[in-house]
Amino acid sequence: MSDDKLIDFAAERDKRIHDLRDKRLDEMRQAFEQAMPLAKKKKPKNKPKKR
Repeated sequence: MSDDKLIDFAAERDKRIHDLRDKRLDEMRQAFEQAMPLAKKKKPKNKPKKR
């Protein structure tokens, strides 16, 4: 067995868990955006100019 092909299982598991949590976070973010959409910035109405 060659030493250059060793796999750090703890590091691989941490990466996989991180990916799963990122996926879950994205799903939650999308659900919240559908339930409560972020307000789009509206153009402020200009006050009439004084003459």
